[in-house]
Amino acid sequence: MSSPQQLFTPYELGALTLPNRIVMAPMTRSRSTQPGDVANAMMADYYAQRASAGLIISEATQISPQGKGYSFTPGIYSAEQVAGWRQVTDAVHAKGGRMFLQLWHVGRMSHASFHDDGQPVAPSALRADAQVWVVGDDGVGRMVDVSEPRALNQEDIQAVIEDYRLAARHAREAGFDGVEIHAGNGYLIDQFLRTTSNLRNDAYGGSRENRIRFLIDVTRAVAGEIGAQCTGVRLAPFITARGMNCPDVIPTILQAAQTLDTLGIAYLHLAEADWDDAPQIPQPFRHQLRREFSGAIIVAGRYTLASGQALLDAGLVDLVAFGRPFVANPDFPARLQHDWPLAEFEGSRLFGGDEVGYSDYPTYQ
Repeated sequence: MSSPQQLFTPYELGALTLPNRIVMAPMTRSRSTQPGDVANAMMADYYAQRASAGLIISEATQISPQGKGYSFTPGIYSAEQVAGWRQVTDAVHAKGGRMFLQLWHVGRMSHASFHDDGQPVAPSALRADAQVWVVGDDGVGRMVDVSEPRALNQEDIQAVIEDYRLAARHAREAGFDGVEIHAGNGYLIDQFLRTTSNLRNDAYGGSRENRIRFLIDVTRAVAGEIGAQCTGVRLAPFITARGMNCPDVIPTILQAAQTLDTLGIAYLHLAEADWDDAPQIPQPFRHQLRREFSGAIIVAGRYTLASGQALLDAGLVDLVAFGRPFVANPDFPARLQHDWPLAEFEGSRLFGGDEVGYSDYPTYQ
């Protein structure tokens, strides 16, 4: 039996020694400098305040202009963006923290206004039943319906894989300790995984092996650039929104995990449904994932100290990620360990704006 305080014990993740098993989950906050989607000093303050996490995973960051789906989200494809993120990693490292950059291509989860030709891209030309946050000419952000995408051709797919590789290189140049490939939540890689969004009949569609091919090709390119032990992958097996309710997704994800294991990546990060009546993750799935994947497993999805510790005790996960609690509680690990009260975050200030509702939350006194 493990210690009841296992959440607060160190963990070896690749070449990193994490002081605790508490991960700050990636959360879109839309505070980048415009024009250019550049990380800035305000973001450096925000992340440095939360450096006591065992690991920080950055907000989702687009690998290219084509990969953008929401206003004011940062990128990692220009020299200015690399320099902006360098401010952030320097600030986090100065506070003793560790940070991975989440690499993002939204695919069809996008709006025409972000694209020169007015069309997002996707495995197949299927519009999602979903909305994205777009700031209009009046400077006001609103949720709007996504636009119809065009299907990527084979040449396009190879170009996107190269964009991921270059993004990983830029992340290393920006000082990140590693990267997380976002392959969940209905974004581009997830769209390839599922029969509901992937109707292709070429090497990237149809069979499970073909539907996981894009994820594997991207991961191989990223790991080849910065090292497998500096590479993680986020998956969302039980999320069904955005037209992603694929009847074959669980076997597909387990096969993907088995193949990713052969690449030797550092971790898998499960984005679990986090609404009140969300389905519970079946224990057989957790056990089977543990058998298929020998690296670290991170879970995120409204966990508490007790529920996270229970999975650690069972040996089914290695790290537990927390999202919303980190917004209003920059010292969240200490509050959790000492049972100090948690502040509530202001939901209306999640996307866009200034320091208010972002980097102005105090530590516990």
